[in-house]
Amino acid sequence: MTWTPPERTADAAAIHAAAEADRRTNPELYSLDPDDVLTRVLERTDGSTEAFLPGWRDGLEQFLGSLAEDGRLNALGARTMSEQATAKLVSAHRVARAIGADATYADDLIPPIVIVGGWRTGTTFLFRLMARDPRLRAPLPVDLTRPWRVAGLDAAAREELLSRMDAAPSPLHVLNPDLRRVHDHGPRLPEECVLALGADLRSWGFSSTARLESYSRWLAQQDLGPSYREYRRVLALLDDHDGRRFVLKSPAHLAEPAALVDTFPGAVVVNLHRDVVETVASGASLFSVFRSTYSDEVDPVDVGRFQADQTELWMRRAVEHRSVHDPANATFVDLAYRDLVASPVEALRRVYRAAGMEPPDDLRGFVEAHHRASPRNEHGAHRYAPEDFGLDPAALRESFAGLVQVDS
Repeated sequence: MTWTPPERTADAAAIHAAAEADRRTNPELYSLDPDDVLTRVLERTDGSTEAFLPGWRDGLEQFLGSLAEDGRLNALGARTMSEQATAKLVSAHRVARAIGADATYADDLIPPIVIVGGWRTGTTFLFRLMARDPRLRAPLPVDLTRPWRVAGLDAAAREELLSRMDAAPSPLHVLNPDLRRVHDHGPRLPEECVLALGADLRSWGFSSTARLESYSRWLAQQDLGPSYREYRRVLALLDDHDGRRFVLKSPAHLAEPAALVDTFPGAVVVNLHRDVVETVASGASLFSVFRSTYSDEVDPVDVGRFQADQTELWMRRAVEHRSVHDPANATFVDLAYRDLVASPVEALRRVYRAAGMEPPDDLRGFVEAHHRASPRNEHGAHRYAPEDFGLDPAALRESFAGLVQVDS
């Protein structure tokens, strides 16, 4: 048995058909040519590239070139990815302008709590659980994608903005309802750092939604420090200086532990661990569903191979960094997925202890309130098998044997 893409609803099929027709009429909107993207960027800004991060042009060319060569994109995918590249550069410009116009801007961030781990290791559960603590702040999608829009808004204005977003149907839920089952999202659900990373078009998050073979090989040789430092500037712009501490999350941080710790000295890094077969197979399922929105040629075995290779690279980098890590720079907490699921109360106690914070009063009630608000499998169970993606469990465990840090 192999994975098959979700069947498109009538609404989704109509959207895809309209995109194919529109591409014939307006091909420039679907172009993966760097010059065409740059033209759109300059039209939306002041016509200058001065605010862009160093190396942006190389990143743009590598990203778009790989999409054209490797992506197997349908029309909607081509337009979405072209627009994503446009948005990353526009964001760098608007963040720079917002910081320059904010007389109160100051980078005095409290060292954050950062949740990392392989795909599907419980990072989202722990992240959104901790986001319920009013002493912590977990970025929402709009914070990460349009920080200049929300920075400095008072509570009433922010609530009005989120209410308007709530009222609009999610385009991704319309295009691919299965996404709610594998990774639910919405205006009020805290989201991953990768939505804000990549202002110079260097981001591990891009490969979750599109096939990027040559780009991923190139990215593995790049310095992501500038992208991480830009992300810190975004968080400082969002910071209300009210004593709340950011709690952040992304599996992709596993690939860049040095950049993460250098950018956020003093951070508490919570590293979640799960059986590697579950991690790779579940991640392959997630990637396949995401990619099927933007491509009509998703090969599950190809995704499984990519997911295994990428997970091995990320875990090797994490292990190598921990072997030379200076404990004065950051505090690491290792949690097994099975322990998090079996005893979230004790897992939280460990995290709060490492962060030098008292846990919420009635910690058990705190966890139960989250379970009531976000029941497990609320939108259906995420079902998959390693064999669906051409994965051999025994071979995976053997190849990852030296990289397993915690009995998960």
